[in-house]
Amino acid sequence: MSPRPGRRAIAGNAAEPGRTVLSRAFAILDSFLDGRSEQTHGEITRATGFAPATVYRLLAELVGWGALERTGRGRYRIGLRLWQLGSQAPGGRELRDVALPYLQDLLQVTHEVVHLVVLDEGRALYLEKLEAHPDVVVTSRVGKRLPLHATGPGKVLLAHAPAECVDDVVDAGLDRCASGTITDPARLRVVLAEIRRTGFCLSRDEMTEGASSVAAPVHGPGEEVIAAISVVVPSSTPNLSPLVPVVRMAALGVSRALQSA
Repeated sequence: MSPRPGRRAIAGNAAEPGRTVLSRAFAILDSFLDGRSEQTHGEITRATGFAPATVYRLLAELVGWGALERTGRGRYRIGLRLWQLGSQAPGGRELRDVALPYLQDLLQVTHEVVHLVVLDEGRALYLEKLEAHPDVVVTSRVGKRLPLHATGPGKVLLAHAPAECVDDVVDAGLDRCASGTITDPARLRVVLAEIRRTGFCLSRDEMTEGASSVAAPVHGPGEEVIAAISVVVPSSTPNLSPLVPVVRMAALGVSRALQSA
């Protein structure tokens, strides 16, 4: 039976058989993940594989609802309404709310870039980023996902992840992001074992050239590692060891706050 006049059919069209309108809209939103803060109609079309007319129509609806915004340069970015909706997600919001005072203290002590990171679909998802006037430029931002093997907090999370997660990361390939990126699977496994033994991670020039970090795990109520905290400093810093106690203390404070909540 044909849909009623004025209502859109939910089934996919001939160009994308079997895809619903909702699934195609989700695919468009997914195309903004992993650092694509703004995209053109053409870039979204290539990323999704949908017909240009389909993308154009869905973009208009997403902009109308507020999920996306159209900039003056003919590009699209995530809209404020979608950000407001996402900020209501209880898991990440509660963790961030508990962690924020400790992150702020860490920022006051170090005056460098401070991160709160969780594991998400085999990537390091950045829930929070604080910075005053740091001496180093980093590629991270809130909501961005970066490779686990190439980031300090990512390796902390990977060190405490199930063995199959480590296998998946290795099987996907350890791409080089900077001169210090670990690309050898055997070496990565040794480093992960050392992180589990010591309770922290030191990284130099692994994700961004000229940036080094100290990271430590955050434990949830069941003692499982649910997040990681890190401080990023210039790689010209000769000794990262003095940062280890303050980063670990901040992570311990968040862990205790979560366990007593």
